Amino acid sequence: MTAPRPRTLLAMSADAAQTVFDDRRLARLAELCDLASDTPVDIDAAADDELADVEVLVTSWGAPALDAARLGRLPRLRAVLHAAGSVRAIVTDALWERGILVTSAADANAVPVAEFTFATIVLAGKRAFTHLRTPIAQRTAHGLLDYADVGNVDRTIGIIGYSRIGRRVVEMLRMLDVQVLVADPFADEAAVVAAGAQLVPLAELLPRADVLSLHAPDLPSTRHMIAATELAALPDGATVINTARGALLDHDALAAECRTGRLDAVLDVTDPEPLPADSELHRLPNVAITPHIAGSLGTELRRLADSALDELQAYAQGSPPRHPITAADMVTSA
Repeated sequence: MTAPRPRTLLAMSADAAQTVFDDRRLARLAELCDLASDTPVDIDAAADDELADVEVLVTSWGAPALDAARLGRLPRLRAVLHAAGSVRAIVTDALWERGILVTSAADANAVPVAEFTFATIVLAGKRAFTHLRTPIAQRTAHGLLDYADVGNVDRTIGIIGYSRIGRRVVEMLRMLDVQVLVADPFADEAAVVAAGAQLVPLAELLPRADVLSLHAPDLPSTRHMIAATELAALPDGATVINTARGALLDHDALAAECRTGRLDAVLDVTDPEPLPADSELHRLPNVAITPHIAGSLGTELRRLADSALDELQAYAQGSPPRHPITAADMVTSA
């Protein structure tokens, strides 16, 4: 006898549903579950009988926080499968107290961020961003007048945060002839070494890093973890890359260093976001700012749907989840 398919509800914005789930993935969703509605449902506006037998929520951007009041209207809820990265906006103590399974597509979302970061490291080594903002009169056939220190051989890359993304970046850096240093008090040293990197304290990493790439979570304890003291410890000519969260980096301190030309920076995230139009960082020729494009965009969003659908299939089959999130994880993850 075939087990009944779990009653499932899409809880996300209409825009998220349209961009994350294409027709093929919606068809797979319908095969895996008893879908309560073909379109996302606003939990607050839904009738009680529409929610009473829901066993699984597939969430994404626009999903509400699952507090005690909302959970009270979902008495049979057993799993929340998040088709996006961080679950911080939707989880509550009430959710953990109910023992509801929570999974995240953060691993899938890490892929384009790591790809973007790796590409940025390579381009930073070639001084590509500086070339793009150098006046034509100062260029030569090969770009800048002084390019003796350009290249990606014998460089030292500093990775702060051995997170999902940090780990992927370290693996990708195996393709370059570089030394990779990792600073993360929670990282397993054996895992870092196996990936081809060296685990060192932050104070040891900073003065050795030709490129500093940030991959730590945005927590109260990590706000401005890279500030004036840390930036001053970097060697002349180093590049700071932030594809994590803007709050990790003290922007005033960064502007002070970049203003002198001592450091370069590539920022895909800022604090605030977007930066005010009058921010000095917009005007500095050695600072490149991209509009938070490292994460999943366009067709890359389909990976997030695939991740949630894989979790739904595992749940329906009684198999272990692939990427579960626990209350303890929230202490050290974004």
